[in-house]
Amino acid sequence: MDELPSRSQLVTLVQRLLHGEYRDEEEGDQLLVDLQRDLFDPQVSDYIFWPDREMTAEEIVDRALAYQPIVAHWSPE
Repeated sequence: MDELPSRSQLVTLVQRLLHGEYRDEEEGDQLLVDLQRDLFDPQVSDYIFWPDREMTAEEIVDRALAYQPIVAHWSPE
């Protein structure tokens, strides 16, 4: 099983996306896919490209790392 990247590695990925530091659209798309794979927050791309407020790369990563999915408990009656 692959090891998850460190917080600093995730921050570097987000910084690259924020500053357009990639060769072409394909590489940028792959960076985003990698980030979405490693951070379980489904809104991580929104934090980068359509934020509700300006955030640093560190704030984006911390917000995504803090994400807790809602678990619905269902039992048949």
